[in-house]
Amino acid sequence: MNTPRSTGLHRRHLLASSLGAAAALTTGFPRPALAQGAKLAFKLGTDLPVPHPVNVRLKEAIAAIGRETNGAVEISLFPSNQLGSDSDMLSQIRSGALELATFPGTVVSTLVPATSLTGIGFAFTSYDKVWAAMDGEVGGYIRRAIEKANLVPFETTWDNGFRQITTSTKPIRTPDDLKNFKIRVPVVPLWVSMFSALGAAPVSIPLSEAYSALQTRIADGQENPLALINFAKFYEVQKYCSLTNHAWDGFWMMASGRVWKGVPADVRAIMEKHLNAAALRERDDIAQANRDTQKELEGRGLTFNATDPAAFQGALKATKFYGQWREKFGPEAWALVQKYAGDIG
Repeated sequence: MNTPRSTGLHRRHLLASSLGAAAALTTGFPRPALAQGAKLAFKLGTDLPVPHPVNVRLKEAIAAIGRETNGAVEISLFPSNQLGSDSDMLSQIRSGALELATFPGTVVSTLVPATSLTGIGFAFTSYDKVWAAMDGEVGGYIRRAIEKANLVPFETTWDNGFRQITTSTKPIRTPDDLKNFKIRVPVVPLWVSMFSALGAAPVSIPLSEAYSALQTRIADGQENPLALINFAKFYEVQKYCSLTNHAWDGFWMMASGRVWKGVPADVRAIMEKHLNAAALRERDDIAQANRDTQKELEGRGLTFNATDPAAFQGALKATKFYGQWREKFGPEAWALVQKYAGDIG
């Protein structure tokens, strides 16, 4: 198991007093007074392409953490599943072999089912609902569930965006267009269930393999937020983009519980401060990307069409989808979702 390398850190990183702690909250945390050459080294894995806003903002946060700790904290960023698939990284962070990672909530749902709450099909339809939920009771409920798996979720959720469907064969205009359609989806039971309920033929493939799966026609389409469709260059192997807004998902910044408990409190506070601030900036990046990316993708050959979300939600309501997932999530979680998203059946 990898653990942070430490030389007397615990003795020398405690804030001097409650007065000092209160001052730190308003003036910034003191830089660690380390013995010469002492460092904490972390690996941070993501499943996203290098230019994605998550990786851009993580690089900035890593640099800020390095400056504030006088170089005592070194974080190495590994984008694009360089450390393995999402499932691999999830296993690594649980064991402590990986110290930090970002994961889509729906990916973590294979371990912590509550993390996929916000990905319920056609539930959250706007960002005002999403951020009210994630910065409020739904986010708190999910964080408590993650902590039970010996993982440490950071306070602020990053934006992955509303998901749209791209295809190489035909546009998706109505639920009937999904009948027997081969669509690549993440290894996420919720979305496999949703597309199956709509009559599609979902194929679960990790993001790092999605492009080749579309290129070789293992799948004829896929679904992702516009920013990721752009950064992953799916427009090279797809012709149509249907604006379905069928689900929203966010990224959770996490630390290994095995590792995090050994990190001095003031160092944890510095890391949390910069990584949470980076998440807020990334939200703004995605909001801007949502405004600009459709035009950019149109210029790269994708043909866009609008859809009627009510028709898709109605098709789902005619199946057992919502009832099955209400039972799986439980009444408390379902009630919290509906508090922010409205009645979804």
